[in-house]
Amino acid sequence: MKTAIFITVRTGSTRLPNKALIEIQSIPTIVHLIRRVKKVNVDHIILCTTSLEEDDILCDIAKNEGIDFYRGSVKDKLVRWQGAANKFNIDFFVTADGDDIFCSEELIELALSQYLLNNSDFIESPGVICGAFTYGIKVKALNKVCDIKQSEETEMMWTYFKDTGFFEIEMLDNIPSIFFRDDIRMTLDYEDDLIFFKKIIDHFYEKKYFNFTLNDIIYFLDDHNEIIKINSYLHDEWRNNQISNTNLKLL
Repeated sequence: MKTAIFITVRTGSTRLPNKALIEIQSIPTIVHLIRRVKKVNVDHIILCTTSLEEDDILCDIAKNEGIDFYRGSVKDKLVRWQGAANKFNIDFFVTADGDDIFCSEELIELALSQYLLNNSDFIESPGVICGAFTYGIKVKALNKVCDIKQSEETEMMWTYFKDTGFFEIEMLDNIPSIFFRDDIRMTLDYEDDLIFFKKIIDHFYEKKYFNFTLNDIIYFLDDHNEIIKINSYLHDEWRNNQISNTNLKLL
């Protein structure tokens, strides 16, 4: 059985152009994420990007950081994941969106352990800090979804697992209570999100503390509530945009 982390990223962002390549402390944001998830013990960390020439640079970054990469569908994230899973013979993976540069390695490890215990189809964690965790997915469930879906518009892919009735949906267990916060937004989508991330990373790097955890971030933010306020107001707009782009089409 093989496990993986799939880092889903492309350069073709619109609200914040080339956000994966924007540097904080002279390091591209996507590299901050890669180095964070490299702390997790999995068989593969795979950067999943598109076949477009503009995403060549992301594959170069993956090579330089010593992780794998897979290039696939430009539009269809699910098919891209399926291709990566087939290429590397993956049985279960946890997703780490390229936007979520503080994705928690602790929560990823919890999801991997839960899959080993329960043979889980789909693991989610509603209520945790936005950007701390996305999903854990069994590849057999992913293959089923790819067989039944009738659209390439799969950015909001969760609906194919949760709303079809074919899969066992589990909540991530044993999450530390400190991670349940609805006032903190840790996803990179707008200019103010970038300012938020920059202030946190600058703080820890100035102290020469490079391996800061999600706990460290939360404690720092609780002492600097003004940083939380920089981008928390964007969350409703971001959520509404996600809802408007959710589209379930089955064969």
